[in-house]
Amino acid sequence: MHTKLGEGAFSTVRVAKHKHSPDQEYAVKIVQRSKLEEVDIVALLDEVSILSSLKSCPYIIQLYDFFEEPTHYYLVMESMKGGELFDRIVAKSFYNEKEARGVCRILLEAVAYCHDARIAHRDLKPENLLLRSMEDDLSIKLADFGFAKVVNEPHSLKTQCGTPGYVAPEILNGVPYDEAADMWSVGVILYILLGGYPPFIDENQRKLFRKIRKGEYEFHPEYWSTISDDAKILIRNLLMVDSSQRLSARDALNSNWIAVASDETLDKHDMGANLVQLRKFNGRRKFRAAVASVLAVNKLSNFLAFDVFQPGDSELPLLNSKSMTLKTSMRFDDDEENV
Repeated sequence: MHTKLGEGAFSTVRVAKHKHSPDQEYAVKIVQRSKLEEVDIVALLDEVSILSSLKSCPYIIQLYDFFEEPTHYYLVMESMKGGELFDRIVAKSFYNEKEARGVCRILLEAVAYCHDARIAHRDLKPENLLLRSMEDDLSIKLADFGFAKVVNEPHSLKTQCGTPGYVAPEILNGVPYDEAADMWSVGVILYILLGGYPPFIDENQRKLFRKIRKGEYEFHPEYWSTISDDAKILIRNLLMVDSSQRLSARDALNSNWIAVASDETLDKHDMGANLVQLRKFNGRRKFRAAVASVLAVNKLSNFLAFDVFQPGDSELPLLNSKSMTLKTSMRFDDDEENV
């Protein structure tokens, strides 16, 4: 194995090449067994099982092999050389609604494939949209199935988990839920892709969660006046507080914005100002992720990464104890489910 791609509290990821096919490159996640508790091992094996069942989808990261030794687990994964999707988008000099739709269509195809297999991802967010190629902007793959779970029957999931800005109201309310929670997260991602900033914003996490529970967001005219009505209708139908009223992934794929609106029309919707906002959002997101990674590696779980962002902000606020809140994937409780 070669270059180290990343490192976390319990694992490292390294580049590996096949001994008989050196041109083929893989990403191998190496997990230290000694640092895992029993619940972590169960979650890891669940992730392996779920990824193995999703191998036929071209929009989901591939698990090629899994094996274990007395001291380590090894997951041989598809190498995503293109990095994070949002990093690619913000590097563009021009961005329009047609490009945003192309991204959303692929995300919906991946989520629909999961849901057809009765699998809820439970942690959909920009960080988990990766690119296989450095050249192809649409070589998008959905990754990180660490919180994914098989949905044995409707409203059978109980564990409160996910990432605060993307988590569905029913998860925050502590009521049983299912794969419809993913569609709320898709709505948040689509809002960010088009507007350049999150729909639910507050530096106080309790207030943030209150806004999510009530579905309190708006389309600010300075960023949304040029966005098509069909796109906004799709977002509204995804960000429905009542999960039974929320569009499914298949329904979203058949929506007017995804299935009917012409490329020619959407190509004319320049989103230059929104791209500026997206760059600012992405910078903050990357900063939070870097802080969270350092804290995790050093096991400083009592410190949290800041989540302060308002449309139009141009500077990073200073870090201090009053402006810090968790912005990484988390499990809010330890309830067992589907057992």
